[in-house]
Parts: sequence; structure tokens; C-alpha cells
Amino acid sequence: MAFEDALATWLVRQRWFAGKGRELRDLAIVADTEIISGDPELRHLILAVSHGTTVDYYQVLAGLRRELPDHLQHARIGAADDGRAAYDALHDSDLTKSLLAAIAAESSVGSLQMRKVPGAEFGTGLDSLVLSAEQSNTSLVFGEESILKVFRRVSPGPNPDLEVTTALARLGSPHVAEPFGWIETRLEGVSTSLAILSRYLRLASDGWLLAATSVRDLYAMIEDDSSDVVRAADAGGDFAGEAHRLGIATAQVHADLAAAFGTDELGQDALAELTEQMYRKLDLAKAAVPEIGRYTEMIGDAYSKLAKLKGPFPVQRVHGDYHLGQVLRTETGWVVLDFEGEPATPLAQRRARSSPLRDVAGMLRSFDYAARHQLIGRPDQAALSGAARDWVRRNTSAFCAGYAEAGGLDPAGNDVLLSALQLDKAVYEVLYEARHRPSWLPIPLDSLAEF
Repeated sequence: MAFEDALATWLVRQRWFAGKGRELRDLAIVADTEIISGDPELRHLILAVSHGTTVDYYQVLAGLRRELPDHLQHARIGAADDGRAAYDALHDSDLTKSLLAAIAAESSVGSLQMRKVPGAEFGTGLDSLVLSAEQSNTSLVFGEESILKVFRRVSPGPNPDLEVTTALARLGSPHVAEPFGWIETRLEGVSTSLAILSRYLRLASDGWLLAATSVRDLYAMIEDDSSDVVRAADAGGDFAGEAHRLGIATAQVHADLAAAFGTDELGQDALAELTEQMYRKLDLAKAAVPEIGRYTEMIGDAYSKLAKLKGPFPVQRVHGDYHLGQVLRTETGWVVLDFEGEPATPLAQRRARSSPLRDVAGMLRSFDYAARHQLIGRPDQAALSGAARDWVRRNTSAFCAGYAEAGGLDPAGNDVLLSALQLDKAVYEVLYEARHRPSWLPIPLDSLAEF
């Protein structure tokens, strides 16, 4: 079997592979750079993966060893052309140290350019650990000091995460992790981001886990309480205070984004195009997931109301994929991560200006997910559904209040736009869950039933 065949077999099994559900017609190695020679060897690969008429690029750091030790067997890719074992080298700290040192030294290796933010200080020679919560990227923590996020699927051009965090750090924003450096190459003739090194917030708590713990505490309280009514406000792990502070932080991030990248207005023609995009997405969802059909009239009415608004609406750079999993609670406040936007969306669209309420809608949908995902498969789901709705309402109100108080576009005064954006997000979720996580499909469907 050729090495490309082994890569193709391995690639489609990875969590971050974006081509699930589409036929992989061809895989070619379009760039191959030797970073470390010998045994083990480290090679940087850019793969071009064809799906019919479309081509996606992925980067793989491949390690090569004559004998693959037991602790790296889980990262095995297959046999390289020279017979050695090829594996995902991001799991090999003996090799990843070289990446940290190269960024510190601003080295050039073949087509790879290592860059350091002026004045950045970070240790080298540190062992790395791959974070288990791997999604569309892979992140390595070096000695609890720095974190290297490696973009698995790469698009020609600047990555919004690097672009935004660098700009916000320059403004002194307390809501982003300080970037230390990055790795880039040229792809299709343009400079392309491959990885970003940032400060690791080792004492931070994940926003999704904090919210999920609050929900769990509420449900446990209901199970242990004999009274008829238990409200989210009564639970010991009430999240509303954090939701309010998160709303404030979100508005402050939006203000900094506007200062860094400018603003514009969405006129009537652009609003009509936005609404048309929503309708097209709804049609796709209805064709793929017939269960959404019972809600299309309600969703269409909301889109129709949006189309009738005269505007104009302010637009600016936004996060683009905002949810509880993208925020961390530190000792000093909330920090926002992963400004690259939805990876499946074209790069130009991810860098385009949009309504800041798109991020608000994303976070509100995330509150709904936090409450509902723990109900899946529970025999007492019906008994807990009222408490789930109360938890969502309470935290939605707290977040929106904080957002408005800090100068964000008032959600209460723009309810038509916010509702349409929430529904558009829910339609996306229906498609996503049907394709990738069918057991979670009831979450967006149930929320549509109660919208």
C-alpha cells in the first residue's frame, strides 16, 4: 500500500476531518518538508484531498520510526514508503520540542516560516501534551506555559484566529490569550497560517463545563427535593452571575473588534441577501432532515419579519462560532478562544463583517444545549424539562443584560434580528447533528418546538 493510501485511510477516521459524508476521491501530498532527519524523523505534509469538484487542504506532521514504541501506537498512520512506521508526530514530545524552539528562533525550514511576536517570552525544551478535547484542530500544551494550536484543515490566506488575537492583544484586551508566535507557509501563492502559539491559561475553567455543572446541580436538587417547584435561581450552582459577566466580556470584545477592524452598515439589499441565505439553508435542512418540516412555517415567518425591516444594521468582525466551549473563566474574568470561525465556512466569509448579534445568538443556543444535552436518555426527562427551560431563560436574560449594559447592541431592542439569527443557528445545528451526532438531534428539534 502506498503511503498516500495509508494517509487516506487514517485521515477519514480523524475527528477533525471535515469531509465526512462525502466521497474522498483522491489524496495527494502537495508539500513535504523535512524538519528533523534521522530516526525519529519529522516531516511536515500538506495534503490536497479531492471531493468531486472541491479540494480541501490538511496539514499532517508525520513522524517516522523503525520501531514505534507502545505509547505512540494509538497515533499510527501506517507504513511509509521506506517501510518505517509513520504516525501523527503531534503526540511525540521528542519531536514537538523542535517546533517550540523553531518559533523562538524564528527559523525557516524549507517553505515553513516560524514567527515570534516581538517581545514575547516563553520557555523552550518543554515536553508537550496533546489536549484530549480535540475538535477541528489539535492543541499541544508545553509545560503548562504555552499552547500550540495546529490548524488541521488549512485555507489559503491568514487564519482569523491569529489575525484577531494579535490585533486584540495589541489593544490590550484582557479577554484573549496573549499570542507568542505562529507558523506559516505559502499555499496557492499566498501566506497561510498553520499554527499559533499562545499563553496557556492553566488555571482557567471551561465555560461549557461550568454551565453543565450548574445544570447538573439543578437536576440533582430536583431529584432530592420533594417540593413541586425548584427554580434555577435556587440551585447552589446558579450560573446567572457568570452569564452576566460573560455578556459584559462579549460586548467588550465586540467593541475591541470594531476598533481594530472597523465597522459598516447592513443595508436593505444586503439584508435581503442575508435572509435569502437563511432560506436556502432551511431548504437544505428540510431535504436532509424531514423532521424539521413541521417547524418551517414558523421559521419562515421569522425570516419574513427580518426581510421587512428597513435597517440599517451595524456590522463588524465577530467571532463567528461563539459558544460556551469557546470561552474560559480565569481568575480575572472571561477569556475568548478560537476566533477562526466555523471551519466549514469559506475563509472570506469568516473574515467578513456580520451583525454582532450573531455571536449573541450563538451563545444563547449554547445555553440551550447546556440544559438539554443532559436530558437525553433520562427516564425523568419530562419532569426536568420545565427546569431546563427555566435555566435557559434565566441565563439568557442575564447574558443579554450584561451585553447591553456594557454597550453591546441591545438584544431586547433588536428581537426580530436576534430571533432570526437564533433560528438560523438552530437550522445549522439540525443539519450538523443529523450528519455527525444523531443522538443529539433532539436538542435543536425540541428547541424549535418551543421557540
